[in-house]
Amino acid sequence: MFVAVYWWRVKPGKEAQFRAAWRRGTEHIRRRYGSLGSRLHQDLDGRFVGVAEWPDEATWRRAFEAKMVYDDPETRAAFVDAIAETPPGNAPVFTMHVTDDLLDRSGPQG
Repeated sequence: MFVAVYWWRVKPGKEAQFRAAWRRGTEHIRRRYGSLGSRLHQDLDGRFVGVAEWPDEATWRRAFEAKMVYDDPETRAAFVDAIAETPPGNAPVFTMHVTDDLLDRSGPQG
């Protein structure tokens, strides 16, 4: 498995718009480019951090080089409109191969 980590600062008041566009865009990327999906987090400094999982680096690289174009331009426009800042070139801050995975995806037992 391969992981790419991205971050964005969002314009004040546009958080809900950003999150909705991120969800629609992530679903599109999963269907069109073969990602395994992503998680969106919010850092204590306010940045949103996306952790995207991919089956392998080659699949991610093909999608990244294709700029992960959306079929739905309205989703992309809403996403971009909400963003105040990204790393240069919208590049991921980390790209990593998973070596050991102890994440419990089943949730709490109860």
